[in-house]
Amino acid sequence: MAKDTKDSYLVGLIGSGIGPSLSPALHEREAGRQGLRYLYRLIDIDTLGVPPEAVGDLVRAARDLGFDGLNITHPCKQLVIEHLDALAPQAEALGAVNTVVFEDGRAVGHNTDVTGFAASFARGLPDVPLERVVQLGAGGAGAAVAHAMLTLGAERVTVVDALGERAADLAGALNRHFGAGRAAAAAPDRLARVVGAADGIVHATPTGMAAHPGLPLAAELLHPRLWVAEVVYRPLETELLRTARATGCAALDGGGMAVFQAADAFRLFTGREPDAARMLADIEELAGDVASSVGKAV
Repeated sequence: MAKDTKDSYLVGLIGSGIGPSLSPALHEREAGRQGLRYLYRLIDIDTLGVPPEAVGDLVRAARDLGFDGLNITHPCKQLVIEHLDALAPQAEALGAVNTVVFEDGRAVGHNTDVTGFAASFARGLPDVPLERVVQLGAGGAGAAVAHAMLTLGAERVTVVDALGERAADLAGALNRHFGAGRAAAAAPDRLARVVGAADGIVHATPTGMAAHPGLPLAAELLHPRLWVAEVVYRPLETELLRTARATGCAALDGGGMAVFQAADAFRLFTGREPDAARMLADIEELAGDVASSVGKAV
């Protein structure tokens, strides 16, 4: 049966600490508006008490149980690859998978983080300069957003990560894919220098999430000529974004990336076209509900 002739779907998310994820609500709301029966399950490795390396067993179990697909998040985006039957070109180029589609008994890996971030950036910061971009973070999400920035026309992306080898590996992969000199790695102790000369900053580490509060760089390094793009979307307004806006920076929250990557995954799972505008309204409402409930709890 073709995907777009089905009316019932079972999908899930594998990752660590994913209880607060808004993905189930985003997918299920859009599916409901399209008249679909759609169940989105959280498969949290912390709750299950299994290590990230168990992702292969979880993928196989989901396929055997009749899931239509899975989203994959930290820390399994790279570990899952060896357990898949095929990779879409984008996922292969990145070496990271955030979406797995089960079809005809095969598990095929995709990456919708690249297209999701690119669509959000083009919508939210359409006219900012892209000559020199500094990216904080070189993990699975970092690889995706760096690819997106270079695809969007950034002349040079400098990657800074606490793990120097990881930053160097990502910069090397970007140069092989986009051409020599398009990317570089810098040690954290050079952050002040590279940010001082930058047009903008992309933040792709967990810092700022509810479980990891704080700033990913010293506040005094921000200056009004910078734009700042955030990947974190829980909360929508991170400490980095509050500080950047107070400094006079143009700023983009992570909600758009969450929505557009979810819309792309929904399309892969169902073969149906999602309404991204409705989903953008959903995330504003859902994130607001989360903030309100946290405030009441405090």
